[in-house]
Amino acid sequence: MAFWFEEPYESLDELTTLYDKHIHDDDERRFVIDADDQFAGIIELVNINFIHRTAEIQIIVKPDFRGHGLAKIAMLKGLDYAFNILNMHKVFLYVDTENHRALHVYKNIGFMQEGILRQHFFVEGIYHDSIIMGIFKNEIKT
Repeated sequence: MAFWFEEPYESLDELTTLYDKHIHDDDERRFVIDADDQFAGIIELVNINFIHRTAEIQIIVKPDFRGHGLAKIAMLKGLDYAFNILNMHKVFLYVDTENHRALHVYKNIGFMQEGILRQHFFVEGIYHDSIIMGIFKNEIKT
């Protein structure tokens, strides 16, 4: 969760409350990453703005499933949904400057660095710089 700039949930009740709160939000979509009928992670489109046609994409892959190309596959499916179902114009994300594995995946897909947010997120007792990256439909590399 540190690379997602979020604290871990402390209880099932807290997670259930969060789920109930967001189940009918129009500005969020969440999908499970499945690998051979096993839960491998989550990909989300959040902060969906239908006026400006932008959305933030987030992904987390469980450690046991990393290194198998699932992140790229899930990101491409998430982008397909954002651009072809939701009709987004631009999708963006935030990534820790030290998360080299994620940066590699995002750049290979076609995301472009748009800027660096200095000491933007506080995680595990320290501030982290974050890169904001964006992509348009015609920039996706499969």
